[in-house]
Amino acid sequence: MKENKNILLAEDDENLGKLLVSYLQAKGFGVELARNGKIAYELFNNTKHHFDLLILDVMMPEMDGFTLGSEIRLLDRKVPLLFLSAKSMKEDKLKGFDVGADDYITKPFSMEELLARINAILKRTELHQKNVQEKIHVGKIEYEPELSVLHLGTGVKKLTTKENMLLRLLVQNQNELLDRQAALRAVWGDDNYFNGRSMDVYIAKLRKLLKEDSNIEIMNVHGIGFKLLVKQ
Repeated sequence: MKENKNILLAEDDENLGKLLVSYLQAKGFGVELARNGKIAYELFNNTKHHFDLLILDVMMPEMDGFTLGSEIRLLDRKVPLLFLSAKSMKEDKLKGFDVGADDYITKPFSMEELLARINAILKRTELHQKNVQEKIHVGKIEYEPELSVLHLGTGVKKLTTKENMLLRLLVQNQNELLDRQAALRAVWGDDNYFNGRSMDVYIAKLRKLLKEDSNIEIMNVHGIGFKLLVKQ
């Protein structure tokens, strides 16, 4: 999995930055270190670079991690984002997921935990890219999971990574129960409270997109999961 995977690390703590670079390189990753958010943005926006994962410290000079993540999402809705933060407050974690984070880890952390989270994100990303049908019809709406696209009456809607992963799970389990915890682990990698709140936001977004077809409903089975119901 780790072969040819390149990571952009935005970390202003010089000692931690060097430690993370050495560790991740020893594990087979290519790593580019940026000392602040502005440099990280410029590196990402440079067409000479390709990154499979971004690790962003939240507290940085020039441009903080959340602002950087938001700017990155304007350029690329799919590249995985992992936030590093000294803050463990619920509001900060939710803000990270609102920006489009794939994961959020609080300092201090062990290198082994960081590696496990990186591998989990990359595995989810790779599984998402494999064995996907080219076009699927959900009711009257055409869905292209490989391109993360919905064809709506109002035009083509590009889905975010998590929107697409969640919709794909719902479609795969159409008219059947999608277990809430299983969906959280599959899309977010962890079924904790914060991820659950984030998933509820994404479910609401998908409902809004799919309401164009009145025969489609995402039903909430309280405390258990969801059902994508499509009336014939």
